Amino acid sequence: MRPPAALALLAALGLAGCDMLAPGSDRPQTSVEFPRANRPVAPTVSTRWSDEDTRDRLGEAEEVMDRAGIAPGMTVADIGAGDGYYTVRLSERVGESGRVLAQDVMPQVIERLGVRVARERLDNVAVKLGAPDDPGLPANSFDRVFLVHMYHEIEEPYAFLWRLWPALRGEGQVIVVDGNRPIEQHGTPLPLLICEFQAVGFRPLEFVEKPNAGGYFARFVRARTRPAPGDIRVCDGAE
Repeated sequence: MRPPAALALLAALGLAGCDMLAPGSDRPQTSVEFPRANRPVAPTVSTRWSDEDTRDRLGEAEEVMDRAGIAPGMTVADIGAGDGYYTVRLSERVGESGRVLAQDVMPQVIERLGVRVARERLDNVAVKLGAPDDPGLPANSFDRVFLVHMYHEIEEPYAFLWRLWPALRGEGQVIVVDGNRPIEQHGTPLPLLICEFQAVGFRPLEFVEKPNAGGYFARFVRARTRPAPGDIRVCDGAE
């Protein structure tokens, strides 16, 4: 988890273009064994939710990291890292003995983030290109996985969350920050979020309104088991 940022970036970009469509389908070949979500997907309109100075004045990252229990020595994944707002602050919080993996599905975003990581000498951060249906995280590796203002953009939520499940270790948690509004308005209704997480074998722990973070804070842990892909029950997108 601690390769130089430049090497990690080259390895990540080498994965681009590998997500082939299944024959006769508009879905990735790697997703067809999972049910299709019965809800829309919000388009990516920006790699940032708000400017960093404004977010810091509101105390967003500090408040979210405190609530998530981020401490020195932890290993954390920042999925949909964008321009690296949380990546940079998580790096400082976990310290030299901790690790941060910053992931995004857009090669140009990962390239830009890799430059920032190198420029700011974030030696405990690695960057990686992910896929819309697979975060690509090593198993049994993370104390926390952050999904901040990006869940509504996940095209294959059942495949994505099912493959995320093994990445947590021990009592590891998935942290979601999103707006409690329709997906078309770049949020995720809380009942829908809970339903989709439970459908693939997660258990909800906590939900807190976080207006300074633009919505709510939610966290999940793994349930004892996860269903087989074909046994996943699809949630109603109107929930």
